Order: sequence, then C-alpha cells, then structure tokens
Amino acid sequence: MQTSPELLQPAAARVQIALGDRSYPILIGGDLLRDARTWAPQADRKAFALIVTNTTVDALYAAPLAAALAPHFARVRTLTLPDGEVYKDLAHLNLIFDELLGQEADRRTVLFALGGGVVGDMTGFAAACYMRGVPFVQVPTTLLAQVDSSVGGKTAVNHPLGKNMIGAFYQPQQVVCDLDVLDTLPDREMSAGLAEVIKYGASIDVEFLGWLERHIDALRARDRDALTHAVRRCCEIKASIVGADEKEAGLRAILNLGHTFGHAIEAGMGYGAWLHGEGVGCGMVMAAELSARLGLVSTAFARRIEALVARAGLPVRGPADLPPARYLELMRVDKKAQGGDIRFVLLDGESHAVVRTAPEDVVVDVITTLTAAA
Repeated sequence: MQTSPELLQPAAARVQIALGDRSYPILIGGDLLRDARTWAPQADRKAFALIVTNTTVDALYAAPLAAALAPHFARVRTLTLPDGEVYKDLAHLNLIFDELLGQEADRRTVLFALGGGVVGDMTGFAAACYMRGVPFVQVPTTLLAQVDSSVGGKTAVNHPLGKNMIGAFYQPQQVVCDLDVLDTLPDREMSAGLAEVIKYGASIDVEFLGWLERHIDALRARDRDALTHAVRRCCEIKASIVGADEKEAGLRAILNLGHTFGHAIEAGMGYGAWLHGEGVGCGMVMAAELSARLGLVSTAFARRIEALVARAGLPVRGPADLPPARYLELMRVDKKAQGGDIRFVLLDGESHAVVRTAPEDVVVDVITTLTAAA
C-alpha cells in the first residue's frame, strides 16, 4: 500500500486552501526546507525541477533546497535572478522562460519559487504561462511572503505605470513556510512583513489586532512561538477569504487595506526605494485617517493603527517629495479603480473593511497631512 504524502511529510502546522480540485496545503514550521519529506507530494522521478531564486537567497538556501529535492526528481537546476522590486518586470520574467526552453522543460516540470514576494510572483506567473500552465510551489523566505503574497495564487510583474498590472490568478501546489529562514531576514524586511500581518488585524480580526499589540515586540525579536501563531492566523484568514473569492470579484479586495496609497508610494518613488511593506504600513495609516475623516471609524481607532505601525518599525508619514497630484495619478490605474474613480479599502468600524470611493479633496488633505514635509 502506498503511503500518503501527508504521512511522508514532516510535522508542521497545516492550513488548507479550499478550492476544489485546486486545493492545497500551507505548511508552517521549522526545518521544513531541508527535509526531503516536505517535497514528497511533488515527487516525479521523470520530471525536471527548477528552483527560481535571487542572488541574496541563493547563497543561503538554494543548495539545501536542491539537495532536498534531488531524491524526488530526475534533474534539479537553480536559476538566480537579480534581487529587488526593480527587476520584477517582463524582461526578467523572460529569463525564466529562457531557462525553461533551454532545458527543454515539459509540462511535468515543477517550478519552486524560493524567495520573497518578487520571486514568488514572477515564478508563479511564469508557471501560469509556460506551456499554458505547469505546476509550481511557493517557498517564501520573507515574513511578508509567508503571510500574504505566497498564498492565494496572485502572480504578476510590474509595469512602469502600475504595480502588478500584468499577471494571472494561478494557484501553487503547496506553500512551505519554514520559519527558520526568517532568522536571516534583515530587520528592515522583518518590519516590512509585519505591515501585512497588522493588515489582517486592522481590517478583519480585532482580537488578532489586540494580540499583535501585546506581542509586536516579540515578533520583531523573532520569537518562534509568536511567529508561529502570527503566520498561522494570517494564513487562516487569507485561506477563508481566498476560498470564498479566489479572483477578487468582491470580498478578497478587503485584503488590500493600505495598498492603494502604498502602491502609489512604491511606483512614485521608483520600485525598490520603499519596500512593499513600508508602503503598505504608511498606506494603512493614510487609509485609517481617511476613514476617520469620513466618519466611518473613530479617530481613536485610526491612532491605534498608527501607533502599532510605528511600533513595528514602519514609516507612518509619506515621502516628502511625492505630491498629492502624483498619488492621484498613480491611484487611478490601481486595479480597484473603476471608470476612472479611485476606490479605497477603508474601515467602517473596528477591524471591518469596505471598498468605496472618497471625495478627492479629502484624500488630498489626508496625503498632505500625513506627508513628512507637512
């Protein structure tokens, strides 16, 4: 009798993404990347495995992952891309296709996205496109990717006029969140990941928000118990929303609290100048303030969000050299915009998000108030 993949895999917390025949597990625990049992569900001794990573992560984790995959595949190779949001574009996406075609990869090929959100998004998009779809696995190495970008099947590259505007919904076969890899994450990247963690509490789960206020220092110190709880809770929340609205027809948009402002900051400053999580953190402060100005939520709750974002080590003021007019220009090409109207994820109660428009003069006033030079 054949042993099931679940029994072969090492002990780990599991969160299931329920999407019918495209369902998959998220594994959360320590020492998962180096354990060959982790990758048993993808085993195919006649298939080619391609690890896609970046220059930073390659030096740390590509060789151990390749060794863990080797018992399961006929061949394992690593493609190393430049590190940074500035390289999340069509030109560098094409490097993945070059490698796949050069290696004569077929439809049984499995791509492994080893890195943060940039690597995960690009590898997933390449998997969606190559031969009209090949399997891929997310192996996120940043906190931000573990709690957000690796889960739910959003894949994309950036365009100079807008972030993540060219992409596809394409689900991985599994997501492996090895908490050990967070030990090598720079402090700035750790704080950036906490922005997405805070987002879940601020927009969806007020009890989790309170837990974050009590444990934010432990998370910044990389306490393993705190990280395990935070990553699992974030994945549980996202799993429930993705299961109900995979392609962001409605409900899933509430996961974008702070992103309309944040994406404008990222694009306006030049991709890479601000980390994605830094833009989201500042954007959440702006979104909470806008909600308060519109009478949707109390000023006290908006200040509560701002205080937690600051404690996470994130900026709470926008860049001094990005004027409100430029924000508006960039936000009009946001994916939530409709008919030229900018739509924001706002708070209409404590930890309850909605998607709606806002008067332009109020938006401009919020940006002006919450800008570093103001």
